[in-house]
Amino acid sequence: MRANSLALRLFVTATGWTVVILFATAVLLSSLYRQAVERAFDHRLSVYMRSLVSDLASPDTPANQFPQSLGEPLFELPGSGWYWQVIRSDGQKKDVRSSRSLQSNQLPRLRRDLARRDETQAGYVEGPQHQNLREIERNIDLGRDGHFIVAVAGDASEIDDETDAFNQALAITLGALAVVLILTTVFQVRFGLAPLKRISESLTAIRSGAADRLEGNFPEEIAPLARETNALLDANRQIVERARTHVGNLAHALKTPLSVVVNEAAARGEDPLAAKVREQADIMRDQIARHLERARLAARVTSIATLTDVAPVVTSLARSMEKIYHDKGIDIAVEAPDQAKFLGERQDLEEMVGNLLDNACKWASSHVTAKVTRASGAGNASQVHITVDDDGRGLSPSERERVAQRGARLDESKPGSGLGLSIVVELAALYGGSLRLGSAPIGGLRAELVLPAG
Repeated sequence: MRANSLALRLFVTATGWTVVILFATAVLLSSLYRQAVERAFDHRLSVYMRSLVSDLASPDTPANQFPQSLGEPLFELPGSGWYWQVIRSDGQKKDVRSSRSLQSNQLPRLRRDLARRDETQAGYVEGPQHQNLREIERNIDLGRDGHFIVAVAGDASEIDDETDAFNQALAITLGALAVVLILTTVFQVRFGLAPLKRISESLTAIRSGAADRLEGNFPEEIAPLARETNALLDANRQIVERARTHVGNLAHALKTPLSVVVNEAAARGEDPLAAKVREQADIMRDQIARHLERARLAARVTSIATLTDVAPVVTSLARSMEKIYHDKGIDIAVEAPDQAKFLGERQDLEEMVGNLLDNACKWASSHVTAKVTRASGAGNASQVHITVDDDGRGLSPSERERVAQRGARLDESKPGSGLGLSIVVELAALYGGSLRLGSAPIGGLRAELVLPAG
């Protein structure tokens, strides 16, 4: 799921940047192309203007023959959108000459006044027929012959049409490029992240106990990560094994001196000092057993999890308990589906279920049932429920609270140390599970063990 989420985020990010970059590229190219078309259009208008200026400066050109020739029939067609106009600007006399296409109208002036000689400006104006015109103006100083403003304008729809055609071609091209880039991104994300997805799935399998190492061949960019992960897993197992060994060694190292102290104190009979030593030695033994057991259980649970089939463990323990309590004639009925699995180690499951069955057989009259079911817990996490019922006398609510405490025994006539149920409670808690005590339908105590399922 995490790998899929990462792939989706990378795809969305890459696609987003692709669209932004292509859009910015389209805007830039469209702008540059329009500027190029405008320059080409202005160059065309400038050719006509140079012809007008040449004829205007020629003393041999009669006024009725001005201009001699521009080579563009559109200047003769009224309302064609192609116009020229020459206006005398020195104020000596009014002199306006225009193309036939302009008729009696006056060509609109650009906003900026031309102050310097031979200064030229270009821009857009609205024409007599409400066309959008591209116009260039030039200030001409002919000395004694006067000052003139020469203007030439052409229909700007040509610029718009050419730019629109380019934009359509650009949109098709960049659209096809976007599709190719997105497909390439999909391919790269899907297949480029495949090794990371495999590692994620392998780590999930290791955590659930289905595997113990990262297996398979990985690309050389990912291979070091896989090697280091496997080395970390190996180091973790070694640390756990060393911790278990140290816990066992410590238990044996403390057990012998304590036994010596207790035996020496017991040899002194009713001596008050000896009684106090025995009392404190029992407390020490209980505390040592408690903390060593917690350390041992924690070392197991914090290691990489394994999957354990529940049905064989419960069935085997039930048969063993029937043999142990053969004299009482205890019958143990087991109902356990084969697909039920415990997310933990077999010896821990055996210890918990064994204590529950042992406690049930001690108090049962003749019948014990053990039932295994699967259920969903918080966050839809899978759980396995192991319910052990007996037909004994049962326990009151206050007795249920006491019996789960370490060392608590309700009946001193029964064998045991009083540590069984407390060990089950602690071990189940370390796995994130719990032990609930209640009333069994067959009349005695019900012990329901809830554990994580694989």
